[in-house]
Amino acid sequence: MKLFYADHFVLPLPPGHRFPMEKYARLHARLQAGGLFAAEDFRVPAAADDAALLRAHDAGYLQRIVSGTLDAAEMRRIGFPWSAAMVERSRRSAGATLAACRAALEDGCAANMAGGTHHAHRDSGSGFCVFNDAAVAALAMLAEGRATRVAVIDCDVHQGDGTATILAGNPATFTLSLHGAKNFPFRKAASDLDIELPDGTADADYLAALERGLEAVFGGFRPDLAIYLAGAAPFAGDRLGRLALTRAGLAERDRRVLAACRAAAVPVAIAMAGGYARHIDDTVAIHAATIETAARLWHPTEQDAPA
Repeated sequence: MKLFYADHFVLPLPPGHRFPMEKYARLHARLQAGGLFAAEDFRVPAAADDAALLRAHDAGYLQRIVSGTLDAAEMRRIGFPWSAAMVERSRRSAGATLAACRAALEDGCAANMAGGTHHAHRDSGSGFCVFNDAAVAALAMLAEGRATRVAVIDCDVHQGDGTATILAGNPATFTLSLHGAKNFPFRKAASDLDIELPDGTADADYLAALERGLEAVFGGFRPDLAIYLAGAAPFAGDRLGRLALTRAGLAERDRRVLAACRAAAVPVAIAMAGGYARHIDDTVAIHAATIETAARLWHPTEQDAPA
């Protein structure tokens, strides 16, 4: 299973910044040490080029990002200080989801060990998101003729508002967002299907809601490629999540999403999306479990086989 990483393209942040940039390097190290993956499974993606980015983003916005001429309000909305390293990191993160989609279409499943930057809109960034990797990748796979119907299954705790607006009205795409009703963004967009959850939602109610979403994707839309945003932020210990899922509940979420893809013979590219646990090791463990679940589904070992 191919895993695309860009954690060595570091986005420099000031001390005390609340975005946990180090989680990506920790995830990489954990998966390398875990024994499920060989060294050659880890791949450095190419940066997303202008042609790919411009399918999802306005030329003026891309030019302002690249040149560092975003105004102060635009930068506050993104939440990162501008730097050339920020631009490169953002291109590589989008490139990783592009690469994961292409690899999934060949192998069944692949992952971007970052990504899930679903708050980036066509003409603006927001919420620690510069380029919308899921929208960029979905539109690229359609343009390249690699897929004809792409579903974005967004299980981050925050609504995928940017993905919804970029892909709105496109009959070849379907956006599902399962998110906290009262959480960021406070002005929601309209996905093809939004499932809003009250604060404190725990495992059983979350998984029941997820089943409704999966039925709409696989029973209704019937994609030939899925992009799964496997956010860690629904975890009960997340500082920004407001839901109450256990790590076991999140693992079952991953199993259900990925098993639905496998049962429908739909290739799936995974992106990590958000995670802001009080203890960063919890976020890393949740992200690692997502990728390990995928590896065991597509490449079971003897110990994974049923008795």
